[in-house]
Amino acid sequence: MLQILYLVAFAAIAFLALRNLVSNLITLGMEERKASPRRSRKRIPHPELVDEDGNLTEEPLLVIRSANLDEARNRLEDLYSGSPDED
Repeated sequence: MLQILYLVAFAAIAFLALRNLVSNLITLGMEERKASPRRSRKRIPHPELVDEDGNLTEEPLLVIRSANLDEARNRLEDLYSGSPDED
């Protein structure tokens, strides 16, 4: 009998929690619709996307040059063999 009571109590608490969650989501959605005109002001771009003159950059910020495997190995070998810690 006690197990049934626990089950009913858990179901009631779960139902109240879900009802509260749905109610809060509906309230947040309505508040967001009311607050949306405040977001219409001009957005400030991130400083890394702006050049020296303050203009927004249109070019890619990262350029990757493709190299084949042999060229990469040769460049790493040159760096390794030219290091001052060579014994």
